Amino acid sequence: MLPIETIRYRLLIWKRSDRVNEIATLGVDVQYGRDRDEEADVASPTLQRRRLGIALKRARDQADKTQDEAAEVIEAASSKISRIENGESGLKITDLNALIDFYDIGADEAERLRDLARSGRKRGRWSAYRNVTPNWFRGYLDLEDDATGIRWYQPEVIPGILQTEAYIRAVYTPQRSPDDELERLVQARVDRQDMLKRDDMERFFILSESAIRRVVGGSALMAEQLKHIADLAEHGTIDVQVLPFDAQTFSLATFAFSMLRFEHDASTDVVYLEDYTDAVLLDQPEDVRAYNALWNRISAAALGPVESQDRLRQVAAEYKHSQPK
Repeated sequence: MLPIETIRYRLLIWKRSDRVNEIATLGVDVQYGRDRDEEADVASPTLQRRRLGIALKRARDQADKTQDEAAEVIEAASSKISRIENGESGLKITDLNALIDFYDIGADEAERLRDLARSGRKRGRWSAYRNVTPNWFRGYLDLEDDATGIRWYQPEVIPGILQTEAYIRAVYTPQRSPDDELERLVQARVDRQDMLKRDDMERFFILSESAIRRVVGGSALMAEQLKHIADLAEHGTIDVQVLPFDAQTFSLATFAFSMLRFEHDASTDVVYLEDYTDAVLLDQPEDVRAYNALWNRISAAALGPVESQDRLRQVAAEYKHSQPK
């Protein structure tokens, strides 16, 4: 695996304002100072082309049009449409506008696609929360919305997508004011959990035992939180594994990461990382292969799905029984 300094040199997408209010983690969304929207989007031009291609393919499918018909509209070969939809080629704004009209795309989505094509400042679907989420994170959320698969390893806290509202409030309340801002933060996290309702998305989570034993908000809250995750797994909404303290590979699994997949195609995988002051998105094949291998090692060392559900319910029961009588 490349040293982190090399990865940052090659793939650092933005610089942070020095007015950072709190740690950025995959489990805890962040808020920055007033310069937060001056930062560039997390996604590289390559990923923006991929996002544009995914959205255009979805629009073409919804419009019940063929690649040949789309190619005729922009006076190009059908292979050009294939390359655009695969993120291998960009397209002129005039051609994009022609496809927008041909697919009968709505005004808001059309403007988002134009922004993607320009590779400038993006106005994604999360712009309604611009006052409580930084620009780079909204870019990641747009990628998350477009993904058809997510794999998420979290060693210290419950992943945001799996948090109960009570857990969310326990995370934010000691640090936030005024109340209306807290409510926006909670609502943003709750809205993000809409991905759990999607039928076209595969969702895999590995939680370190540290994440399920770190008490946030008290024992009663933690009991409900772990029961919530176990119930999601039991109902088939997610696949979850627990990496126990005595796992042999634990020394390799001290930091969080997530991997997104698009159109159920492994060649589209990207890796998302955050640390105290930076975040990076890796899409180079050698980096993705390294994290795929790391995921496989962690998964192999973790408890199986049924054992993991049992462990979650066991620890939830421990929390419940530890409450004062």
